[in-house]
Amino acid sequence: MPVNNFNVGRDMTLQIVGYDGTIQNFTLQTEFGARQDTHQIKIMGMDGTVRFLELPAGWTGTLGTDRQDSILDDYFAALESNYYSGLNIQAATLTETISEVDGSVSQYRYAGVVFKLDDAGTWQGDKQVSMKVSWSASRRLKVQ
Repeated sequence: MPVNNFNVGRDMTLQIVGYDGTIQNFTLQTEFGARQDTHQIKIMGMDGTVRFLELPAGWTGTLGTDRQDSILDDYFAALESNYYSGLNIQAATLTETISEVDGSVSQYRYAGVVFKLDDAGTWQGDKQVSMKVSWSASRRLKVQ
């Protein structure tokens, strides 16, 4: 629900389909960020003008959560176990759904996603345990 014609964090939901095909819903998502990566090519023309190309080179981002259960720890434990067992680990997908200010809905799907647990959290008295995951994706596709 936008506020005063601006999107706020609660206007976006995220669905994660994991490496094994199950939907992963990390219980308390506190942050999601995405950034397009590009490969820059610099062309030096014989006319002395420099021209640039920005070619798509995937997407990267972060996902933050405050720990309420073992879902995230279990997910990465299973990934690591499968790796050392020699199993083929498939890429995941992320689907980002945004409630736009005008009432419409935009949806984007990140394909070929791999995750890295950057921070499993710091345990301290009377503080939440915040966890951070980074991700990389091959492509971002508009779904609707």
